[in-house]
Amino acid sequence: MIAKESIEVKKVVQFLKEIGIEVIEKQIEPSFLPGLELGPNCIYIDYDKLLYPGDLLHEAGHLAVTTSEERKLVGTDQISPDWPTQGDEITAILWSYAALRHLQLPLEFVFHPAGYKNASGWFISNFDKGNYMGLPLLEWMGLCLGNERAEKEKKSPFPAMQKWLRD
Repeated sequence: MIAKESIEVKKVVQFLKEIGIEVIEKQIEPSFLPGLELGPNCIYIDYDKLLYPGDLLHEAGHLAVTTSEERKLVGTDQISPDWPTQGDEITAILWSYAALRHLQLPLEFVFHPAGYKNASGWFISNFDKGNYMGLPLLEWMGLCLGNERAEKEKKSPFPAMQKWLRD
């Protein structure tokens, strides 16, 4: 059980609210991701079942990299059975990394040992080296800028985000 009063959880929930992702507390049946469920433009959370609070940021990443039209369909039978795609998955991972940096939380908050099919260390190692797999896709979505474009436009490069939600 994760305390909703923890500093990290409060920080994440406030951030998500500020960028337009609602977090709604409700009882959730046991599932693949304990204590979390995605809905239309929102994340449902069951603090009594949540094991890893960083999963909240990763799930928010899925909503953030989904088009605004599709975001309204998440959690309904109208969303494509192919959602999220592999591209969505890699950009959600990268988005959550940027959110961690923005919130000044440790990478292990999201990339905990029990997640990412035991590849959390691999992600952390790559991010520490500036290897941002999926960055061109995240840039194409209009959420951030790679080094070259950021330099041309005199803006901050990734992991700084130009905006947090895809249009």
